Amino acid sequence: MYNNIRRYRRMLKLRQGDLAESLGVTRQTINAIEQGKHDPSLKLAFKMGRVFNCRVEDLFDFSF
Repeated sequence: MYNNIRRYRRMLKLRQGDLAESLGVTRQTINAIEQGKHDPSLKLAFKMGRVFNCRVEDLFDFSF
């Protein structure tokens, strides 16, 4: 699944560690999500939406 996490994170000038801390996960988790190696839980995806002030659909491309 393609995602826009890195783009949104950079727009807010956040480091992976900063984002991870605000979400209660590790920096490695953020890195894996950005690289498409890990899909976040629904709860984490909604938390990301709140941090970035956008919809989950804006962060993740669900088209197959």
